[in-house]
Formats: sequence, C-alpha cells, structure tokens
Amino acid sequence: MKSFIISCFILFALGFTPAKANDHDPETIRKHLITALKSSKTTDSLYNSLDAVKHKNALITGYMATLQALKAVHAWNPFTKLKYLNAAEKTYAEAVAADPHNIEIRFMRFSVEHNVPGFLGYHKNLENDRVTIIEQLKKKNYAADDKELIKTTVKFLIDSKRCTAAENEYLNKQLAALK
Repeated sequence: MKSFIISCFILFALGFTPAKANDHDPETIRKHLITALKSSKTTDSLYNSLDAVKHKNALITGYMATLQALKAVHAWNPFTKLKYLNAAEKTYAEAVAADPHNIEIRFMRFSVEHNVPGFLGYHKNLENDRVTIIEQLKKKNYAADDKELIKTTVKFLIDSKRCTAAENEYLNKQLAALK
C-alpha cells in the first residue's frame, strides 16, 4: 500500500512548498498530499478541509477518496483499514460517476487498487480504469499544464505490468513524446 502512495504522488514531490490550507485548487491539494503521505494529522486535516467544501467537484471527491485510502495506510487496526478502504471505494465510485473521463481520478483509483493486496477484493476497476486512462490519453483529454501528471500516470501504468503489449508500446511512445 505504501508503494502506491509513493508511486502515485512522486510527481507532487518535485519541489513544491507548503500552501495555504484553505486553498482547494488541485495544485495546492497535491502539495498537501505530499505531507499527508507520512502524516496522519495532515491526512485528517486535509480530509476535513475538503469535506467542508459545499459544492465538491469530481476531482475533489477523488482526492477525498485518496485521503480515505491514506487513512487506511495510517491506521493500525485491520478492521479500521478495511473501513477506510470501503469508504474510499465508494467515494471513488462517486467521483468517477461525476467525471468518468478524468484521467487523474482514474489514475488515483487505479493506483490504490493496484497496490491493495488481491485477496481483499479491491481490484474490480483496474481493467476499466486502465482502458479509460489510455483512451483519454489517445484523445489528449488533459490540459497542457498536466504534463507531469500525465508522465507520472504513463510511467505508473507501464511499471504496473497490467497493460497489454500494444498498450505498453503506445505508452512508451507517449512517454518519449512527453520528455
């Protein structure tokens, strides 16, 4: 589970400095997620801050699901871990339903499911998320300023060893083009 955290958010660790806690733009949230990886207090604080947002968009909901998964990482009790994973699964489903083509939401869920032990049964969206991410990459359905996110996503998909040979070929070409 910890490898998902590190892999998923390597991009966000590249030189970011702390930001105001009341800022809810994706870049700021990503900055806080770096700290949340190692701090249950930051995880709880960021989760509470996002939970207080009255009109949550799909991406904020996706971040909340990621924070629920982080709560599972920080918890010591196995039942509590499962409670947070179940909550994250539900929250990811809400985020995906609200914005089914969002690469970042799909990537976050893929990262979590990839790293949760298989016997727990949290792998049911891996194939769909992988296929959707690749479809959206082919459509270039992302902003130009999301280049680092896309590089991280592509690298993670390749490293996950969950892609077909044809998908890996496409992803490697995309990675070369992003450099």
